[in-house]
Amino acid sequence: MKDFNPASSFGYAVSRRYDEHLRGDEAETVAFLARMADGRDALEFAIGTGRVALPLSRTGVRVDGIELSLDMVDRMREKPDGSDLQVIIGDMSRATTGRTYGLVYLVYNTIGNLLTQDDQVQCFKNAARHLTDDGVFVLECRIPTALARPGHQFVDVEEVELEHVTLGVSQYDAVSQILDCNHVTIGVDGVILSPIRLRLAHPPEFDLMAGIAGLQLRERWGGWRCEPFTASSWRHVSVYERVRCGDAINPHGSKTISRATDLAADAS
Repeated sequence: MKDFNPASSFGYAVSRRYDEHLRGDEAETVAFLARMADGRDALEFAIGTGRVALPLSRTGVRVDGIELSLDMVDRMREKPDGSDLQVIIGDMSRATTGRTYGLVYLVYNTIGNLLTQDDQVQCFKNAARHLTDDGVFVLECRIPTALARPGHQFVDVEEVELEHVTLGVSQYDAVSQILDCNHVTIGVDGVILSPIRLRLAHPPEFDLMAGIAGLQLRERWGGWRCEPFTASSWRHVSVYERVRCGDAINPHGSKTISRATDLAADAS
């Protein structure tokens, strides 16, 4: 996508309408993260408008954030309690708060905003840098489907309403793993373009990135309710922890079956 700039892709106009289309699973997200924090401080990479951080903070968890877009943070500051959260403006793959946390998390496919494999590796390293010895890094991301599309060019119908329709016009480059997508809303008031560029990766690649950063997979779910992760899952919620002396990196998280079972029981 020519002239696309990640630093400006979540500017003023996008920030004003960002919360108009929430996914509806924020409560489940917050409940899962609160259990993972277990009373400890948390750090959100790409904290945005605070759609997750603010309700999480209301559970009693202290939440700090790192965010590239000042406009998105400005929207968070306009919300109740939005001025209470400490946010560093910068790149989540390299910026630091100077503190460590029991929980670092990155949700809603946002790791894809880092457009090279190296930047995504640096993000894992930055998460590890901010973790306490017993802390965890939680990553949520969709399972890429662009590879299955013939010709890697496609149009999806995202919304059909009385006064507007929204189409996702996409093109995927299998060499760079870059998906260019423009969400095109056609309505009675005109046309709105919402372009985004993402680098797609499958869970095993993220597990390798974690290993480079000194982390290993502890458990993986198919959603925030601790649904089993299977071949038909459309997303993954992956929990990483530090590799300790004597531990082998475990791609299946099997050494924490008991903890995984506890979480599933809590969510049911």
